Amino acid sequence: MKAEISTPATVLTQRLSATPRGARLARRLTALQLTAWGHPYDSEVNRTAQQLVAELAANAVTHGRVPGRDFELRLLLLPEGTLRIEVSDARGDRQLRFVNEPEGESGRGLILVSLLALTWGVAERGVGKTVWAELALKEPEQ
Repeated sequence: MKAEISTPATVLTQRLSATPRGARLARRLTALQLTAWGHPYDSEVNRTAQQLVAELAANAVTHGRVPGRDFELRLLLLPEGTLRIEVSDARGDRQLRFVNEPEGESGRGLILVSLLALTWGVAERGVGKTVWAELALKEPEQ
């Protein structure tokens, strides 16, 4: 498993298996990368980024999974002090699910994303879709 890191460590791109294990690994990679970017594991920014990735990756492996296809995690440090999180899957269906029933067991992930992120959305890509979220970064802790 080799991560693509480009232009002075401002982008991390990693393809992961569309399985629960791949989703857990996406969260762990996020924690490690944010730590490398100066936002320690136990900081609020790191924890929030991990939660956003956990929700988006869980959706990718649960609802966006296409047998035999991976999902992709991409973290980008934007110049204006923003972290952009992108999770791409191979399913082209852009219809996202929210809670329909108060007693339902799923559908709350995107509500969490909308509460935690500055902004978020979904975009088409060559194969499948990308769900993205942006998070304001505070100054890195020394």
